[in-house]
Amino acid sequence: MSDSLRVLLADDHPVFRDGLSSLLRSLDDVELVAEASTGAEAVALSEQHQPDVIVMDLHMPDLNGIDATREVVRAQPRVGVLVLTMFEDDDSVFAAMRAGARGYLLKGASQDEIVRALRSVASGEAIFGPAIAQRVISYFARSGGLAGATAFPELTQRENEVLELIAQGRPNASIARHLFLSEKTVRNHVSNIFAKLQVADRAEAIARARDAGLGGT
Repeated sequence: MSDSLRVLLADDHPVFRDGLSSLLRSLDDVELVAEASTGAEAVALSEQHQPDVIVMDLHMPDLNGIDATREVVRAQPRVGVLVLTMFEDDDSVFAAMRAGARGYLLKGASQDEIVRALRSVASGEAIFGPAIAQRVISYFARSGGLAGATAFPELTQRENEVLELIAQGRPNASIARHLFLSEKTVRNHVSNIFAKLQVADRAEAIARARDAGLGGT
């Protein structure tokens, strides 16, 4: 099986994991190298087994799937992460993308969809289920979706993301949840944004951002 697709499965639900494991083991060109029930296990087993693709749930004990994805991609950029989850909210989708996931499917996906996504992610493609793909398209079609990066080149990518959320009127706690960051980190980003934009407070930052097209619905 030297040419087989090496897959690591990470999910904390035994029944779902067993079902998906059975599917993967039934495929001639797929080798299931390990199974993890926590995010921390997924990171450790990825380093140990060097899979081609990790099928990653988002909500797991010890370390959530977003943080596990971030750690895996940072240490092993060649590993493709395919998120397979029941969560389809925008926060989860875009947090997974920011963490480095190459694919995002919902657990209602058919077996054929899952297998096709595995092979696509392994070949370096990005793939999303139909409902998720529509969310991605809608996000980037919004008039303000990419405005910040153009209007405020002095800001980092993360600072632009924070500014977009500030412009939407979100408090720091909400921004932290949205970006899977600590509130302290968000406060640091906000301070940097104020300094770089030379604004005195949040109201002035919101005004500047909305003038540039950020914060639109």
